[in-house]
Amino acid sequence: MKAVRLLLLLAVLVGGLVIGSLNSQPVEISLAFWSLKTTSGIAIIASLLLGALLGGGMVVAGLVVPLYARLRRANKAAAVPAQPAQAPSPFDGR
Repeated sequence: MKAVRLLLLLAVLVGGLVIGSLNSQPVEISLAFWSLKTTSGIAIIASLLLGALLGGGMVVAGLVVPLYARLRRANKAAAVPAQPAQAPSPFDGR
């Protein structure tokens, strides 16, 4: 499993280097109060990273947190002590 992660990390790194090297034109990103001068490759990679982080945050907020809360409530309900088992009586009723 560690080898697969390493290969995936290497593939992403090589992809980022290829995107950065093929898109080396300077761009200026103007925001409300300041502007950012960078290359188009860095702007592409930064926007992909920002989109992945925002998408992951939306999944966590919309799906993982409610499911975790349901699981916590279910665990609390299951933790209620059951009736203690009664010891068998020496008299069997005959």
